Amino acid sequence: MTKRPNFLFIITDQHRADHLGCGGNKVVRTPNIDGIAAKGKMWDRFYVANPICMPNRASIMTGRMCSAHGARHNGIPLSKDHTTFVELLRDAGYRTGLIGKSHLQSFTGLPATNQFAPSESLHTPSPHLRDAIKNNRHTPEYDLEVVPDWDRPLADRIDGDFYGFEHVEVAADHADQASGDYLLWAREQREDFDRLVGPENALPDNRTNAPQAWRTAVPEELYSTSWIADRSAAWLTERAKDDAPFFLQMSFPDPHHPFTPPGRYWNMYDPANIELPPTFGKGDLPPIRAMKEAMENGTDPRDNQNPFAVNEEEARSIIALTYGMITMIDDAIGRVLKRLDDLGLAEDTVVIFTSDHGDYMGDHGLMLKLLLHYQGIIRVPFIWHDPKTPAGGKNDPGLASSIDIAPTILARAGIQPYNGIQGRDLHSTPPPEAVIVEEDSQRLMTGFDRPQRVRTIVTDRYRMSLREGEDWNELYDMSSDPWEMVNLYNRPSGQSARQSLSEVMLRRMISLQDRSPLPAYRA
Repeated sequence: MTKRPNFLFIITDQHRADHLGCGGNKVVRTPNIDGIAAKGKMWDRFYVANPICMPNRASIMTGRMCSAHGARHNGIPLSKDHTTFVELLRDAGYRTGLIGKSHLQSFTGLPATNQFAPSESLHTPSPHLRDAIKNNRHTPEYDLEVVPDWDRPLADRIDGDFYGFEHVEVAADHADQASGDYLLWAREQREDFDRLVGPENALPDNRTNAPQAWRTAVPEELYSTSWIADRSAAWLTERAKDDAPFFLQMSFPDPHHPFTPPGRYWNMYDPANIELPPTFGKGDLPPIRAMKEAMENGTDPRDNQNPFAVNEEEARSIIALTYGMITMIDDAIGRVLKRLDDLGLAEDTVVIFTSDHGDYMGDHGLMLKLLLHYQGIIRVPFIWHDPKTPAGGKNDPGLASSIDIAPTILARAGIQPYNGIQGRDLHSTPPPEAVIVEEDSQRLMTGFDRPQRVRTIVTDRYRMSLREGEDWNELYDMSSDPWEMVNLYNRPSGQSARQSLSEVMLRRMISLQDRSPLPAYRA
């Protein structure tokens, strides 16, 4: 019997495709990730199913669009009723581990702003009848990642596995604010750990003055990136003692805001050497204008999860700090890859690298993410290195999506996928005519007077985004306008493409309608 492959699945957070050396970046240093790409294969046109953490991570786990699995935005956990590819791996005899960020359930435990609102003039349904789906994911089994309640390890609070992972050590939140199992460990290392984190405990530094950026007092060896690498290496050491194949998801919360790379990574990159994107300060879409005005007027706090505008100095500082976070991750990955090699596991282990979504990082003068589907937000890295079939640094130009990860891994493991999986095996099927990106917001943001619902289509040449309830949409010809600065949606020159893309978008969305469940009987 052919030996089944192991898998090391590396995922970062809020990491653009072009923020890697192998992605064309001439400044950020990522030799270890570049090394994976040099031996393997990288997809140049790899897109998220949704540019938000929880929904896209749920799409990665299920191989299904958010409109199918229902986790449309942060705050809606992945239902235990939905099958994950990790469950199939475990069912086939794989040992499965998750170390680092999960975010398949909510962190805050705070009530949503758009909860069911009883009407005084009408009879209010009983609580179990207030949603179209009775299993509405509001039970305690969906509060396992709520940070304020994280008083003991997640592994001690679950009965069985966690979405298919038999071993879990989880870091919630991000950067200097990381919590969860990681925080429990950090407090064991230093009783005063809580006095090292946050802007109120930051080390003095005169170099940068940018939103959500401070020089953390957390030393490198106690930072979440180091913890994830160390725990991953330890888990791999255990796997070398048995013959069962394994799947390890090593998931880093960085390079997400706040921007707090520790130790030497804080000043590794000089903001003066950072080149701003050519779109910086440009763009006249309503939310871009509104965010810029809010920055100039001082009415935007710029201290939360919502996107915000920045000036040139702030942009360079934030990008430099982000590069520091990325290089720290790359160094950590290098240590884990060395352990994999030292244990004699490397020749049987497929190494995969990706991210859950991108970040504006100065595009059009903005930071963070949400609602505007520029390439920096929706296009992420995807690298696959299989030592049994090395690709020698080949780049694949075909369109691909987050929903393709699950079926590709299952195919390599020799496991039949479940009914309803919507992605494709990247190695044995042709690319689609288009990919779809979905986003359904749950809160207001600067420049909008209502939560947004956006659907985007990306083809080899175009990106078109349509939104509900607004009088403007977007259409860009990326062959002549790669930075997406000329919106053709209402221009005469864009009408032919607009019409054809609308039909392609409709066909693709029809193809992504759910095929689960199968009928039990013939009618």
